[in-house]
Amino acid sequence: MGTINITNARANLYQLVSDVNVGFNPITIVNNKGKNAVLISEEEWKNIEETLFLSSIPGYVDNINEIRRNENWKMANEYKKDEEW
Repeated sequence: MGTINITNARANLYQLVSDVNVGFNPITIVNNKGKNAVLISEEEWKNIEETLFLSSIPGYVDNINEIRRNENWKMANEYKKDEEW
């Protein structure tokens, strides 16, 4: 995660937003009062929200881990976007 002070962040905001959207690398914006912030892309934020939501469902993570342990993945087919179902 990159770090930038708030003065430089203000001066380079357009480039910072572009950087987090392209590289998906969050940037910590620090100020002299110790109240920092983190800049991430909207897509990354939505992914975090989805992960938090799914993780909040009782038993969901345990069920996925159990499937991973017990499923025979050697028999799985690769998903093809254009494949008809």
